[in-house]
Amino acid sequence: MENYQCIIIDDEPFAIDWLKNYISLVPSLRLIKSYTDPLEALMEIVSGDMVDLIVLDIDMPKITGIELSKEIRKKTKKLVFSTAYRQYGYDAYEVGAEAYLLKPYTFSKFAGTIAKLLPGHDEVTAVEKIDNDFFFIKNKDEQLKIVKIRYLEVVAVESKLNYVLIHTLTKKILTYMSLTEISKIFNQLPDFVQFQRSYIVGKTHIESIDGNTIKMVNGLKITVGEYYRKDFMAFLNEKLIKPGRKR
Repeated sequence: MENYQCIIIDDEPFAIDWLKNYISLVPSLRLIKSYTDPLEALMEIVSGDMVDLIVLDIDMPKITGIELSKEIRKKTKKLVFSTAYRQYGYDAYEVGAEAYLLKPYTFSKFAGTIAKLLPGHDEVTAVEKIDNDFFFIKNKDEQLKIVKIRYLEVVAVESKLNYVLIHTLTKKILTYMSLTEISKIFNQLPDFVQFQRSYIVGKTHIESIDGNTIKMVNGLKITVGEYYRKDFMAFLNEKLIKPGRKR
């Protein structure tokens, strides 16, 4: 299998650790350097050898990822933006980026993107090693500090116009992202389901059901939407133990 050299540029150490974990699960990728300082990255990459892949953030101090990419584009065969902001899509297209990944994204999304960009990459092998234990996200209430959330602790994800409020067992995190965007990630996970337009719920954290009202373990109450009634009934019939029914 061919090995591809890659570089990460992101001013958030948590984001770099997250990507390092993903890259370690892809047999064909070899991380040669990571940078938290975009200016240091600029100086070293411009004077260095050509690499196969650069994954970089956009919202960084001193110089943005868009500005940086214009200077280093000729030093990499493939350029991928990894960002929490969707409004830079056109700018990414203008500088010739091959992909635009919106944080938080799953390992399967990352591996699928790499499979399309780098010939000979074995996507199946990579996806078999998928790690959906946790993700990172920016918390609006902590000056956009990146926080780690374990999927097992997510009780529900609630739509708040241009934001989503993530209810966990111990706290709530507000982040700039639509429910439609984040649902693309949670829909890949078997423990999450949507029974209402404004909520994604963790099935393991349902405490009780009263008619069309679902009560979660943290006290949150969600009314099943008319559109989702059929799916809700199918879920309930599957899980409800009735007299004479064998499990």
